[in-house]
Amino acid sequence: MNMLVPTRLHGEGKPVSVENLVKRFGTTPAVDDITFTAAAGRLTTLLGPSGCGKTTTLRAIGGFHDADSGDIRIGNRSVMNLPPHRRPTCTVFQSYALFPHLSVFENVAFGLRATRVRRSEIPARVGEARAMVGLEALSRRQAGQLSGGQQQRVAFARALVMRPEVLLLDEPLSNLDARLRVQMRSEIRKIQEEIGVTTIYVTHDQEEAMSLSDRIIVLHQGRIEQQGPPHEIYERPRTRFVAEFIGTSNLVPVRVGDLRGDRVEIEIFGGRLSVPRPTEPELTVGRELHAVVRPEHVRIAGQSESGVFRATVESRSYLGASASYVLRMSDGSSLRAALPAPRGAALLTEREQCTVSVDAERLYLLPVTA
Repeated sequence: MNMLVPTRLHGEGKPVSVENLVKRFGTTPAVDDITFTAAAGRLTTLLGPSGCGKTTTLRAIGGFHDADSGDIRIGNRSVMNLPPHRRPTCTVFQSYALFPHLSVFENVAFGLRATRVRRSEIPARVGEARAMVGLEALSRRQAGQLSGGQQQRVAFARALVMRPEVLLLDEPLSNLDARLRVQMRSEIRKIQEEIGVTTIYVTHDQEEAMSLSDRIIVLHQGRIEQQGPPHEIYERPRTRFVAEFIGTSNLVPVRVGDLRGDRVEIEIFGGRLSVPRPTEPELTVGRELHAVVRPEHVRIAGQSESGVFRATVESRSYLGASASYVLRMSDGSSLRAALPAPRGAALLTEREQCTVSVDAERLYLLPVTA
């Protein structure tokens, strides 16, 4: 069942500004002085592993946690002293928090009745919200009789029916199977774009964040590691944590060999490679760095090509469209490679020797201590 994409109903949402937010549980800071802005009408994702502070931040925005210090503004108004029901937000929780004995209609209408919306308006408002998420045919079914995907749609409809200025989503797809998660995240994105509601989305799933977000905020141990659009987070990680957490990376020890204008020659895999010179970190000849090399930026090269390195296959995994390899380089370092699976040809075998090249233009340099 596909969600129906409505015309823009709410107009542009309002920006959410989080300024120097601190939240402690006992003496432990769950959120440690973070500042960011979720742009109006856009989808911003808080991404990180369990315990990084992302759900605590979301609950503070929704009013379910009292912050120890800092400020939260929606539009130009601070909401720090407002209870959840007085904030222009609606939250979809991981558990959905539906009433299993009530019908779909009554679950969606619950918030309208609680806020004393005129009884004559309720059927139209509920019908509008149900249409957004493709639930028209299930109006009389009890929530407890629905599948997980259908329950998730009811939870969305219950939030959207309130016409919030800010929609808060706390890992809303985590209870669904992998195939349904992929389907639902594209539908969530379509609805968010059409309605124009400012959305803050919490997840630990990197692929989910990359596919959904206008902006990603990567959290680690209660602090922001990096924030920016998905392509920037992936292609230009600023810390070792981001490089290793977002996708799959090789962090290769390298040394600066020479500086030549806008290029830098690095010592890598027992050889040398010329790569673009970054604006930071500051480089000097002999400085030790880490090179971030994505597996998909490695390829098998011909012996006569320049900038190639000798390697031996340690292990391989056939993945259908691609093959994953662990290579032992001639200097003893390990390199993961993701290569297109050859059509009608054998894969490289374990202990087979080969030559590989690295896409120098997409290699990224990090300080060792980052």
